[in-house]
Amino acid sequence: MNKNKFINSFLKFGSLFICLILILFVFFRDSDIDAETLKELYSDSHSQFISINGSKVHYKDQGAGFPIILIHGTSASLHTWDAWTENLIENYRVIRMDLPAFGLTGATENNSYDLESYNRFLESFTNKIGVSEFALAGNSLGGSIAWHYASNHQKQVKQLILIDPGGFPLDKGKPFVFRLAEIPILNQLLRHITPKSFIKENLEQVYYDDSKITSELVDRYHHMILREGSRNAFIKRSKIVFKDQTGLLEKINTPTLILWGENDIWIPVENGSKFQAKLPNSRLVVMKETGHVPMEERPEESLNHLLNFMKEYDLETLDLSKKENL
Repeated sequence: MNKNKFINSFLKFGSLFICLILILFVFFRDSDIDAETLKELYSDSHSQFISINGSKVHYKDQGAGFPIILIHGTSASLHTWDAWTENLIENYRVIRMDLPAFGLTGATENNSYDLESYNRFLESFTNKIGVSEFALAGNSLGGSIAWHYASNHQKQVKQLILIDPGGFPLDKGKPFVFRLAEIPILNQLLRHITPKSFIKENLEQVYYDDSKITSELVDRYHHMILREGSRNAFIKRSKIVFKDQTGLLEKINTPTLILWGENDIWIPVENGSKFQAKLPNSRLVVMKETGHVPMEERPEESLNHLLNFMKEYDLETLDLSKKENL
């Protein structure tokens, strides 16, 4: 009798759970947005598309001078660099792209998003656009890609700028959204239900000053994650087993600026000192009252740090005695 009661209770609970899931899907499901619709919203006269390994990669190539390549972080897009680009193009050639899995580029055919895959992507990208030497800057995931790439392409990367980069193990574990994407069933809810409020909450985590989070910013991040295939790509990326490859940092002799938001709750500022200790020719700058995306949250101050660094170690007039004391 007790066994039958247990079975009946289990079946009732299961039925209620299934009904709840169906209700969530019916009333709260966020449909994918097709790529062409997003292109109309977020591409402009500077946008170009290049085919790499079957993907149409969205990128912008603006200005003239020594090239600097900018790489965004997880679930962001090349638009994260808008404020920097507006200033940098006065003296530099600025190249930025939507990474595979994100932005207008979107998911790849093989859904492979580990650092080695991004390393091969960046190699193909620079070869296709014909850039052989450049400065390389990256934020978060983009920072991980940048230092990983620099460790294998030191003749290409003349200056390295790492902005709150990933790489070292996180003592407190991954941010909640990444842990959620790893959980079976729940990650499928994330795959189909991604409300704008959820995006805003995540932006409030990466920004220190929430007043700088505009409705336009929330809309852009929300639209980009709804791009067809992007939520599935995010889940695939979140399931990648972490490998500590920071031993590669010791190979990098490139002059390196490490820029960190003091109030970053996704990747703690203490990791900045770990990068500085591993990189032979590096300096660490910590920005107060700043979160995980300094180039977005405090573009003017973060850009000044970048420009001072690049001017001091200008490639055409580089004083080797300065380099030794970097």
